[in-house]
Amino acid sequence: MIEVPDFAKLDPGGDTAVSIGVFDGVHRGHYSLLSQLREVADERGLLASVVSFKNHPVTVLRPEVDVSYLMPVERRVELLGDANVDLVIPLTFTRELAELTAHQFVEALHRQLNMRHLIVGPDFALGKGRTGTIKVLRQLGEEIGFQVTEADGMLLGGDRVSSTEVRRLLSEGAVSEANDLLGRLFRLAGEVVKGDQRGRMLGFPTANLDVGLQMALPADGIYSTIATVGSEKYASATSIGLRPTFDATGRTIETFIIDFESDIYGVEVAIDFVERIRPELAFESVDELIDQMNKDVDQAAKTTTDYMHSDQVRP
Repeated sequence: MIEVPDFAKLDPGGDTAVSIGVFDGVHRGHYSLLSQLREVADERGLLASVVSFKNHPVTVLRPEVDVSYLMPVERRVELLGDANVDLVIPLTFTRELAELTAHQFVEALHRQLNMRHLIVGPDFALGKGRTGTIKVLRQLGEEIGFQVTEADGMLLGGDRVSSTEVRRLLSEGAVSEANDLLGRLFRLAGEVVKGDQRGRMLGFPTANLDVGLQMALPADGIYSTIATVGSEKYASATSIGLRPTFDATGRTIETFIIDFESDIYGVEVAIDFVERIRPELAFESVDELIDQMNKDVDQAAKTTTDYMHSDQVRP
């Protein structure tokens, strides 16, 4: 009898309706799925439960592939917990889990999580070799004792909302379009660390963020952003890139927080991206760079202030 260690730590407290996936980004497509999960759970008197892989299965199945995430697992679990579900179960995808057949995995879900209903998105499959297609899962459900619902995938502008599409848009610098799919502003968060102080010398002291190596980043450029320090929000301009004017090496994330002067080294700061102002450019002189930076900050102040005072900002 197969035991999934992460499940063994739990007592669901009742029979469950379950949805399974990475849920990276917790975007509008995920919210559509979770809404359908809630509906099924209410109809059947079940607990709406989400099993979220802490690491993408690709990290185990194809470790040579670089994987980037739209948010840290802690924020993902927090947002899922706020999405009108009863139970969020973070699950580490391991080599042992990858070796389970579809039958073994859903049997563990049925026995350890009291799963009585499984709701999945289009093209879903689980188990070794992805043999647990929706058709196979329905057959297993009849055998083991659970029902399966294929949820409707959410379309926006004719295209399916997906984490892959959000990453693609970010890689092109299209943060406004990525935000539309997310249903919120794309966020990077990290500790403020010491940089080379070049921004301070130019009259624009910046907070240099360490967001970790696995986060998906927008394309190099200058962005209008909203910085959250503690409980306060500030208009800001954020630069992502290599600083070509100075032949710098190594990609940085530097944020100039407007009308802010406190020392925040070592402090966790969150940056929400509103729109791209321009691509990263190399300037002929420092004076030209400073002139453009003034324009960038003016643009960021305008767009972010308007945004912060609208009803568009969602968690």
